[in-house]
Amino acid sequence: MKSLDKLPFNNAFFDLGSDFYQAKSPDPVEGPFLVHYNRAVGGLLELPENTDNDPAFLDYFSGNKEFPGAQPLAMRYTGHQFGSYNPNIGDGRGILLGEIETSTGVKWDIHLKGAGPTRFARGFDGRASLRASIREYLGGEAVHGLRIPSSRALGIIGFKELIFRQMPEIPAILIRVAESHVRFGNFEAFHYSKKTKHIEKLANYVIWRHYPHLTQESDKYRLLFRSVIEKTASLIAGWQSTGFVHGVMNTDNMSIVGLCFDYGPFGFMDSFNPHYIPNSSDKQGRYSFSKQPEIGFWNLEKFALTLTSLIDGDALNGELARYQECFNLTYRNLMAAKLGIKIIDSDFKTLTGNLFEILYRHRIDYTNFFRLLSRFRNGDIQPILDRFADPTDIEKWFNEYGEVLNKENSDDLTRQHEMKRVNPRFILRNHLAQRAIESALKDSDYSEIDKLIFLAQNPFIEDDTLLEKRQIDPEIYFADSPTQFAGSQTSCSA
Repeated sequence: MKSLDKLPFNNAFFDLGSDFYQAKSPDPVEGPFLVHYNRAVGGLLELPENTDNDPAFLDYFSGNKEFPGAQPLAMRYTGHQFGSYNPNIGDGRGILLGEIETSTGVKWDIHLKGAGPTRFARGFDGRASLRASIREYLGGEAVHGLRIPSSRALGIIGFKELIFRQMPEIPAILIRVAESHVRFGNFEAFHYSKKTKHIEKLANYVIWRHYPHLTQESDKYRLLFRSVIEKTASLIAGWQSTGFVHGVMNTDNMSIVGLCFDYGPFGFMDSFNPHYIPNSSDKQGRYSFSKQPEIGFWNLEKFALTLTSLIDGDALNGELARYQECFNLTYRNLMAAKLGIKIIDSDFKTLTGNLFEILYRHRIDYTNFFRLLSRFRNGDIQPILDRFADPTDIEKWFNEYGEVLNKENSDDLTRQHEMKRVNPRFILRNHLAQRAIESALKDSDYSEIDKLIFLAQNPFIEDDTLLEKRQIDPEIYFADSPTQFAGSQTSCSA
């Protein structure tokens, strides 16, 4: 455990040179105050237990005081946004302080989102709203809690100024923590400006920092691309299995290490709907739930273009061809686990296809259906049947499901236990997040954030006594979304 002024900061990205970033310190703020502190992430960074009570915490992480050894910078990157290339992006309001190496040798990037304008800000104020910061904070923990790789956050700091979006808003700084902040867009910046030596330099940095086992390989760049493909495919398979929709899958939001990254208008599906679009700005549905696997491949194609100076075109195409197989395999395994099925064959494919048609036709809540399905043959399935105005379809499907389980000689108790380990009781529903945001903005009441962070970190929780201690009512937090909130959307405004 180290005090804040003794944190072992380094910033290896700084050594790449000024073409890769703008050296920039966070802008000071007035009246910083703590909105929420994430003790789990504090533990990852090996911070003392009471770090959030240290007066220096607000000074350091608000930007009012600079960490010894930190070399703050704003990253340069570009990217394809809604299918079109934009050369003018970059960290317009984000500052990478550097990385901290723990006693186990793990390195964590520390990044302040909303730390003031940089040269990439394009005339904007460089700040983030408290509203958007809470959403990203909750989203990162909710996805991480479902065992999907994600950026997280150490906490949120608000400050006593105002920023203007559609109306005056309270600003905040999100203390983002991630394995890496390098995006596909970092490579695109140098590809489209024809700086191939910089692409090689960046690729070598990524390998050294994140894929050190490739350092001595003769074809290390091809193997780097393969690793990115596999991690991206696995990430999106995790999204599809849990019903998560990112909302803005631009290439500048795609992580080089396969993290769920840059949370904006994301959402978890309520009732099953392959066409669900959480982003109200996405009028064409480019980033709908069902299109995420396709967009993942499209983004990897754009990333592949940046590597043509390092990897032969045929080799790039050969690696790209692995994406679909990797995605399919991971996704099938995840869905089989959700259904408690061991044998993945043609019967499994038919079974899942039929189920999705039924869930869509009857508008059944995706998460709660699978959670309740664990009771099949070992509990009361009436709560499932009650969700159907006409249960004929699902009763027929239950017969098909039972036949598959019989063929596998499935043990009901074991299956129930295993299904509850992979089918969450809690997901971050939009109306719950919105309630936490409104309490924070209107009443400076952060208790709902605290409850949602606890549930996000424990989405499979069974012990209701733990919920009672935190005044968490299962009837509210685990229920289907109210009709008026089902399929709700948010905007990109932050």
